[in-house]
Amino acid sequence: MKPSGNTILITGATAGIGLGLALRFHQAGNKVIISGRRKALLEQITKDHPGIESLELDVADAQSILEASKQIGSLYPDLNVVINNAGIMLPENVLEAGSLKIAEDTIAVNLLGTIRMTHAFLPQLAAKASSFIINVSSSLAFVPFPSAITYSATKAAVHLFTESLRFQLEDTSVRVIEIVPPGVRTTLFGQEGDDNAMPLEDFLDETMTLLHREETPKEIVVERAKYLRFAEANGKYSDVFAMLAAYKSPEKTV
Repeated sequence: MKPSGNTILITGATAGIGLGLALRFHQAGNKVIISGRRKALLEQITKDHPGIESLELDVADAQSILEASKQIGSLYPDLNVVINNAGIMLPENVLEAGSLKIAEDTIAVNLLGTIRMTHAFLPQLAAKASSFIINVSSSLAFVPFPSAITYSATKAAVHLFTESLRFQLEDTSVRVIEIVPPGVRTTLFGQEGDDNAMPLEDFLDETMTLLHREETPKEIVVERAKYLRFAEANGKYSDVFAMLAAYKSPEKTV
């Protein structure tokens, strides 16, 4: 993937990994369009970082995605990269009231959002000589975190969807890449103060280096993510699952 000269749309780009990627791509000389649900936050980011543009978009809403694809097609005809980063991660206990609603919301954002975005933007991307769909999954796609069972399940589904999407598009101009983050110090699941999570800037440094290799890997797996990503292949699945089952997240003020 060329380091500059792209036009890139990033979902869930008002914080964490999404915002971090947006700033890195912008600094490298790309046209970046950030998207999210919170208009005030989008406006603040574009004010703080002149040149970045924004689009209000709720990936849990099918109509919002369709409207966004029409706007992007009109305003940014050079769009050649879509990064499906939007995601939510909430604790779940299936024995507690309200857990089903959490599960349904997680599926709507993490999985359906990725699938709908792909269908909506694929015609525009396929018309380019070279374009990319980049889906952000998680190392928890490969060993689940029992405290966030639907999050883990949706990320496993995103991984499998991405694998098959890559195969279906192999004879087109659209390349499909998966980013597989480990736990990163962001507000997702209250990890911003978690010493066990990878510092965001370190994650971004390694990810951008891998993305800009002469031959971009089909999966972007930083070193900290490899323990979970390859746990089953390395015969460590049971040990890693037990570790995750015993994990207690840092206290979080809501």
